[in-house]
Amino acid sequence: MTQMAALLCALALVCCTGVAAGHEDVVYDGYDLTPRDQGVDIGVQPLGYPTGLVGAAMGRDRILRRALNPLGHDLHTFAFRRGPDIVERLGGQRLEAGLVGDMPTIAAIAGGDTLVAGVVKLSSSSIVSREAGLVESLRGRRIAYAEGSSAHHTLLEGLSSAGLSEADVTLVPMDVNDMPAALHSGAVSAFAAWEPAPSIALSQQANHRIVFRGRSTDYLLLSRAFDAAHPQAARELIAALVRAIRWMQLSRTNIETAARWAMADSAKLTGRPTPASVAQAVDITRAELLDVPAIPMIPASARGMHGLGGKLTLLQRLGKVPNTINSDQIERAFSYAGLHDVLTDPAKYRLNNFDYDR
Repeated sequence: MTQMAALLCALALVCCTGVAAGHEDVVYDGYDLTPRDQGVDIGVQPLGYPTGLVGAAMGRDRILRRALNPLGHDLHTFAFRRGPDIVERLGGQRLEAGLVGDMPTIAAIAGGDTLVAGVVKLSSSSIVSREAGLVESLRGRRIAYAEGSSAHHTLLEGLSSAGLSEADVTLVPMDVNDMPAALHSGAVSAFAAWEPAPSIALSQQANHRIVFRGRSTDYLLLSRAFDAAHPQAARELIAALVRAIRWMQLSRTNIETAARWAMADSAKLTGRPTPASVAQAVDITRAELLDVPAIPMIPASARGMHGLGGKLTLLQRLGKVPNTINSDQIERAFSYAGLHDVLTDPAKYRLNNFDYDR
C-alpha cells in the first residue's frame, strides 16, 4: 500500500462525518428549512472570501427579489460554516442553491440532484505553518483542517508530497475562522484553509508562512429539481450571481461594501467579529474573482475534470462518493446551460443594473 493510500484509509476511519455529514451548530437549529415548493433558499459561506462577498450581495439584491416575486417566490439566504453543511441540505425543496467549493461540489453531484451554474472563485487552498519552512518539518506536529473541504484535499496532497502519512502528524478538525488564532497561540503548528485564514495568519507573525498550495475552486450550485420545476427562477438566481460580480468590478467602494456585509453575516453566524480587515477582503476578492478573466463562466478545464479528478478519487477512497460515480456524471452537471442563457440576454436579466439593500 502506498503512503497516500495508507493516509486515505486511516483518514477514512477518523473522518466518519466527512463530506456528507452535517456540522452541528446551534445557529443551524434556528433555520427554517422545511421543504417548500415555492421559495428560493440559498446556502452561503460568509467565512470564506471572495465567496462570502458574492453570497452577501446576492442575498441583498433587490432586483432578484423583484424578479422572483411574480414567479411566486421569496428569497432567503442561510449562512453556513462549511460547504459540506450546505450540500447536506441542498435539494429536496430545502436549499435550492448553494455556494460551495470543489470537494463539496463533487459530493453534491454524486447525490444526483445538482447542477453547476457558475464559478465564484479560482484560487488555491494553503497549508500555513507556524515556523517550519517545509512540509517535512511538520512531522509530529498538530495540523488543523476542515473536514471534507477543498483545503482537506490540499492537506493530503501536501503530506503525501513530503512522504508523510497520517500517523506522522496529528490532524485536528477545526472551524476555519478559528485557525489563525490557534496557529498564533501555538495550539497547532499548521493549518490547511482557504482565504482569508491564510492572509490573516501571515499578517499576525512574520514567521508564519505558506508551505504548500493546492488548487481550489468555488461554484454556484442549483438543485436539479428546482431548475426543472422553476427554470425562470433558476436563471434569475444566476443573473444575481453575474450582477454581484459586475457590481463589485465597478469600484473598490462596492467591494468594501460587500466585504462589510459578509463580515456582518460572519459575526452573526459565529458570535464574534472576523479578524480579517476590509482591505484584505478587497485584495483577496480582486485576486481570486474580479481579476480572473471570464468568471463566472466555467472553464473547459473544470468541465474536463482537470484538477477535480483527484478530488473525486479522494472522496471515493474515503467512502463519501460511490465508486460507480465517474467523470462523465460530473461533467454532465457542469454542462448546464443556464449561465449561457442569462449572458446572451443581458437586457432581460438586467445584468448591468444594480440595486442592493443598504
